[in-house]
Amino acid sequence: MTDTDRKHIDRALLLAREGRGLASPNPTVGAVVVDASGEVAGEGIHAYDDQKHAEIVALENAGESAKGSTVYVTLEPCNHQGRTGPCSEALLAAGVARVVCPLEDANPQVAGAGFARLRAEGVEVEIADEFARRARVLNEAFFHFAKAGRPFVTLKTAATLDGKIAAPDDNTGWITSEKARLHVHQVRHSHDAILTGIGTAIHDDPLLTDRTGVRRRRPLMRVVCDSLCRLPAESKLVESFADDLVILTTSAAVPKRREMLEARGVPVHVMDGPGGRVGLKQAIAWLGEQQMLSVMIEAGSKLNWAALDEQIVDKILIYYAPKILGGLESLPIAGGIGRRSRQGAIQVKNVSTFMVGEDEFAVEGYL
Repeated sequence: MTDTDRKHIDRALLLAREGRGLASPNPTVGAVVVDASGEVAGEGIHAYDDQKHAEIVALENAGESAKGSTVYVTLEPCNHQGRTGPCSEALLAAGVARVVCPLEDANPQVAGAGFARLRAEGVEVEIADEFARRARVLNEAFFHFAKAGRPFVTLKTAATLDGKIAAPDDNTGWITSEKARLHVHQVRHSHDAILTGIGTAIHDDPLLTDRTGVRRRRPLMRVVCDSLCRLPAESKLVESFADDLVILTTSAAVPKRREMLEARGVPVHVMDGPGGRVGLKQAIAWLGEQQMLSVMIEAGSKLNWAALDEQIVDKILIYYAPKILGGLESLPIAGGIGRRSRQGAIQVKNVSTFMVGEDEFAVEGYL
């Protein structure tokens, strides 16, 4: 890998990031074609509705300059017929001399076959290992879905330094700054669905929308776990309904409440779970059936714990504000019964931190 290679694969990764919100349920991919003279001849990203893969878009932009070129792409070119033809064959037809890529595709229909096809025809394939982690994180939901068959779930919350998310009397205002909240919307933009509980839906009356203003192929699906169908018809969630809201309830819900929501066009699904609650594992499985690769949980203490306890959470993202609430009545990040011993604590690994605003930081890690 030369510094020039690093520059172009970095550019391809930046292009792939532009595909967030546009590619799901496919992976986000970026591609750069650099001609034989070392000039960038074409670039491309993948958008699901446009069908064409990033490599095809970049090759079309490059035209005849693709002959003898190096193509930098963030994910292994496919080698099978899907909605489009094999990208490996398109690269061969264009006369590409070299392909630089950080990551093999997790799709079992690809999984090394694209690289093998290119090498068999004399194309030099270089694996950009040093960029593999960035490429994998960019598509962690896609890789997880391919392996586990269910959406990748991120539990996001905002807390004080002592781990409190709500005060016992007055919760007017925000825990974190506007800068942190803007960052949250960027994270929402990367997800297919957002899940909350009825407590948050009633007490905070949120919209739970993606307000980045950045184009996405389908709206962020808002999912409310509401075991008794208590969500008011005048709530912001219902009033802003545009085929982007679903209520998950239980058989204990009053039929008239369910009918009231359905009369507003809001779909309601019964998913009985333990303790009279909505079954979270069922909910996540159902979202997977809807081709939702990634789900973000923005909820209260009870649902946060239920999600952790039922082991549906794959990643945590906690924004910490430079504040302390203290007290035994302020709600923690995760309530419920919790673990009864230190040995039973839920382990988080690959933990990292980053600054968000002045004196504010975020912690993320994987379960």
